[in-house]
Amino acid sequence: MPGAVMLFAAGRGTRMGTLTRTRPKPMINVAGRTLLDHALALVDAAGADRIVVNTHYLGDQIRDHLRGRPDIRLSPEPKLLETGGGLRAALPLLGAGPVITLNTDAVWTGSNPISQLRAAWDPARMDALLLLIDPTRAHGHTGGGDFLIGPQGGLTRGPGLIYSGLQITRTEGLKTIDEDVFSMNVLWDRMLRDGRLFGQIHDGSWGDVGRPEGIATAEALLRKPRHV
Repeated sequence: MPGAVMLFAAGRGTRMGTLTRTRPKPMINVAGRTLLDHALALVDAAGADRIVVNTHYLGDQIRDHLRGRPDIRLSPEPKLLETGGGLRAALPLLGAGPVITLNTDAVWTGSNPISQLRAAWDPARMDALLLLIDPTRAHGHTGGGDFLIGPQGGLTRGPGLIYSGLQITRTEGLKTIDEDVFSMNVLWDRMLRDGRLFGQIHDGSWGDVGRPEGIATAEALLRKPRHV
């Protein structure tokens, strides 16, 4: 069962406007705690053998915030490497085997999404398993969706379900990509061609905090009594 977790926290958060002028997006507060702490709460509840957080933009603030967590390793990036490049740079800290990666700009309701994804992971069939959101349960998100899902969970690209920012993925293919800076989409496209990219639909709701207005939307979502 995948036990290493990578949290993406390096980006500039430019869509947040002035809110990220003096702080990184993972340090923005939503419902009384930082986005980074919301993500870490999910990781802590699900359990992890290793936790790695990548940093770049105003990374000293993230480093200082995590001083009380000696179990967390930092992967500083001298330049922004995007998701694929950032994950590859962190592999020496994450170790061998499939890893869990999680964006730090969302809040969740329903089952613990990491536990839900682990329960559906089938290494015999899958090179990556993405947690997806039904558009009716996505709050604060703009866009037409990312993937269509087949009856056995196989994915194709299309305007349907929304990628949540959480996945389990094998990492061997990262070593064969020539670019230094690249998105996970490069690896996913290879998996799609091989029929090895799968999805699982989250059983709760999800709040995207990619823009300033997403903060109030996410806080309203967390206040809902049944968290649906």
